[in-house]
Amino acid sequence: MPSETPTPQPPPLDAVLKLMRGSEFLKCVAAAQACSRVTRGLRALSTEEIILLKEQHNAAEEWSRVWVGKEFNPHKVVGCYFSGEIELGIFKERIEIEPGVAIGTGVYNCDLKNVSIGDNAYVSNNTLIANCYIGPRAIVEGCGSIVCTGKTAFGNGQRISFGLESGGRETAIFAELNVELAAQVGSFRKDRRAIEDYEMIVEQYTRQATSRIGIIEARAVVKNTPKILNCYIGSGAVIDAAILIENTTVLSNEAEPARVASGACVRDSIIQWGANVDTHAIVQNSVLCEHSGAGTHGKVMSSLIGPNTTVNCGECIHSLLGPFVGFHHQSLLISAFWPLGKGNIGYGANVGSNHTSKAPDQEIWPGEGTFFGLGVNIKFPSDFTKAPYTILASGVATLPQRCEMPFSLINARAESIEGVSPAFNEILPGWVLSDNIYAVLRNERKFAIRNKATRSRLDYEVFRPQIVDLILAARETLRKAEGCLPPERANSFTSGGVSIGAVYIDKDIPGLGKNFMKESARVEGLKAYTFYVRLNALKGLHFSLRFCFEKGHDHKRVLEPGFIGDPRYEHERAILVSEFPGMSVAEMLRELALQSEKMAAEIQVSKEKDDFRGARIIPDYMHVHTPAAQDGFVLTARKEASELSAEIEAMLKRI
Repeated sequence: MPSETPTPQPPPLDAVLKLMRGSEFLKCVAAAQACSRVTRGLRALSTEEIILLKEQHNAAEEWSRVWVGKEFNPHKVVGCYFSGEIELGIFKERIEIEPGVAIGTGVYNCDLKNVSIGDNAYVSNNTLIANCYIGPRAIVEGCGSIVCTGKTAFGNGQRISFGLESGGRETAIFAELNVELAAQVGSFRKDRRAIEDYEMIVEQYTRQATSRIGIIEARAVVKNTPKILNCYIGSGAVIDAAILIENTTVLSNEAEPARVASGACVRDSIIQWGANVDTHAIVQNSVLCEHSGAGTHGKVMSSLIGPNTTVNCGECIHSLLGPFVGFHHQSLLISAFWPLGKGNIGYGANVGSNHTSKAPDQEIWPGEGTFFGLGVNIKFPSDFTKAPYTILASGVATLPQRCEMPFSLINARAESIEGVSPAFNEILPGWVLSDNIYAVLRNERKFAIRNKATRSRLDYEVFRPQIVDLILAARETLRKAEGCLPPERANSFTSGGVSIGAVYIDKDIPGLGKNFMKESARVEGLKAYTFYVRLNALKGLHFSLRFCFEKGHDHKRVLEPGFIGDPRYEHERAILVSEFPGMSVAEMLRELALQSEKMAAEIQVSKEKDDFRGARIIPDYMHVHTPAAQDGFVLTARKEASELSAEIEAMLKRI
């Protein structure tokens, strides 16, 4: 049975070395620089060809420095001025410049200086192209200046502080940098030797990436862009009506074309495969990882954006965002170190109080799946890494804090409680599990379906061992809190003069953050945490039994330490032994069937809350919204629970 325990991360030095060895980008840069009239087998122009070129309104500083392919057709070059070394391929084929619109290849109406153009490229109506390599079948049309001004590393080698505006988490960037590696370099600053080794190897990478020419690879499309300066544009990339691209690497291939278009501006950045920058977005000093993006006036500055995350409308500054962060509205994110991502930033969210009036040196570490609701104001420093999948409800203003209660709801207080600071919010530990499990599990499935990244390892599963351990720790904290308040405080909290019983704050229960918790919320949190810890372990038992039956192993030994030999199951087995003392395997399977049916029902109930509220408010709500009972995810959950019950019944007959 394969292990799902995460493998240890290699040292940053080793990670970069591995990426360097397989870097298509570095190979392409070297190949473009090595390209010459000799390697291409080009020849000098004949006297007749020069005469014909002149008749077609071409001119040259020195015709002797213009080199062409053996089957060069001078009729395919019109209205150009050549200076420096010029290398022209052959232009025989037609090329599609717009869907359904094919045109003959060639070079038309351009001022070219020290340019190499590949076979069957289409280069037309550009003001100036200087010191550039243009690959075969590339399209370069209607641009202003496309220039390399000297040696350039195309944005590689810059040091950017991801997650802290004032500096201190500087990470040297390079073309294939990913979230996992950037997080490793940015978060463990104590190991200075590892950081120095990383910077040394990136410096070596940068030297290999340094070029004396700008590069537009084969089949790239570059159109209607006023200025492209010191750039590498990969194969199949689309640059269309951008405002400016400067000192930038655009990684791309025909299967995963990167795109910069529609008024976008990109400076000093890395744009990876399948990434998209458009609709007047600004990207500066940043890395857009594979299949990420910026659009609709979004601003990404000094940040790294993980796969499947797109910044639309809002601002993301000095942050590291992991995969699948919903960032689709006018909102602000500054100095956030969020490598696990999978969260949401609602409209008007202000996650940016990194300036204390002394210096912009504060930061926030959101947890996996953190949901910042509409109009929240989050004060720094804050750490929610041990409170994954927590929701900060609309309009909440939080104090600086460390919260360690997973799957919680942090909501604005609904009442004034004597003895509790009015700046504290109310926290309901485990509320997301008990009342909003639909959203958690639907997102888990949605991310797996929608993921486009092929180079990054993404964990879609919510209840994996690392998350379960955080739930267990929070549950133990809540358990220990029972009876922790002295009698004089246990009933001293009142609202409107009426006693409301025990209320806890962070000095009573570590990990609550700057919030208060009622006794009723503590009890409900314990129930929710316990239910999902047990359900997850029981699923592990079922999976291991299935493995035993498939492989012919002795299923009676499934609860023996080390029998299965999988670290993931050892984690689950230890929970089974602790949570179900003395219970047989058969009894545990029956419990799994019951709990699975209960979870499926809770998924439907979670969704039905929207139906009940909506129908009370919107007259035709049920005519335009799918009822919870017919919701696709609800139906799938119920179907899977039913199938699991049937499989368990079959297993019970074999044990």
